[in-house]
Amino acid sequence: MAKPSVYVTRDIGPEALAVLKNHCNVTMWHEPMTPVPRDEIIKNIVGKDALLCLLTDNIDAEILDIAGPKLKAVATMSVGFDHMDVHEMKTRNIKVGHTPNVSTDSVAELTVALLLATNRRLLEASEAARNGEWTTWSPFWMCGPSLSNSTVGIAGFGRIGQQVAHRVKAFNLKSLLYHDMFEKKEEAKQLGAEFVPFEELIKRSDFVIATCLLTPETAKMFNDDVFKKMKKTAVFINTSRGGVVDQDALIRALKTKTIWAAGLDVTVPEPLPTDSELFKLKNCVVLPHIASASIEIRNAMAMLAVNNILAALRGEPMPGEVVEY
Repeated sequence: MAKPSVYVTRDIGPEALAVLKNHCNVTMWHEPMTPVPRDEIIKNIVGKDALLCLLTDNIDAEILDIAGPKLKAVATMSVGFDHMDVHEMKTRNIKVGHTPNVSTDSVAELTVALLLATNRRLLEASEAARNGEWTTWSPFWMCGPSLSNSTVGIAGFGRIGQQVAHRVKAFNLKSLLYHDMFEKKEEAKQLGAEFVPFEELIKRSDFVIATCLLTPETAKMFNDDVFKKMKKTAVFINTSRGGVVDQDALIRALKTKTIWAAGLDVTVPEPLPTDSELFKLKNCVVLPHIASASIEIRNAMAMLAVNNILAALRGEPMPGEVVEY
């Protein structure tokens, strides 16, 4: 029996690729640092049984039409799946997989690291030292707001939000707040977190952390009105999706000191153009979407994406199947 055929839109590493090649005929885009052009996907997806993609790939109805009726499975090597038309795939009985849980700890670690880099001005201070601005010790030079005895608010209390809460608790907070679509009493009780309305969270918090999904309801939820309701000393951190922020509103808030600072691992677009206003602001730290960037985590994500494909091709449930449509 002929092996099923799979198109892979980026090099997923030798371990996961070897497993996939053992069971399937694999065609792959071989440029690790360059997203596959759309016309390459269109050229290579025809007649394939499965597609393994990344969050940089827009998998929409046109791609599915060109792939044809043989396509049984699409798996993304990412937690988020807003780059795929999941509803359209469901109507065509195409299995859809993602890689949840695997990167939770890594993203939570990066979120706290980004918070500390932002509020303690680590990148700004390092650059100042390199540029010869460290001329003497000065009492208030490079000072920032303390995380200890502060109020932290987490918008989005899923797996990642809860792990962020677990980690920031160690900083002797005054209060730990959260907001989510649903109150999560048991998890919150264990973490000592208080469920509050979104508006209360943004008004009370010294640090506002976005770890929510990007949905039609959360798109640009952090806008001019929200930033104006935050404390002028507030630090805003986003490791969810760039689309939950009105980026122009954030730039205005940072320029006018409506809020104190922001740390971003996600932006719109990605990569962020080097002439973006965000890069010009000293009170903004921008990272290139590296929240899950540990070798172990990326290998695990790749392997889960492969196992999602293989399970679907066997007619079995995917271990990381997308169920939110």
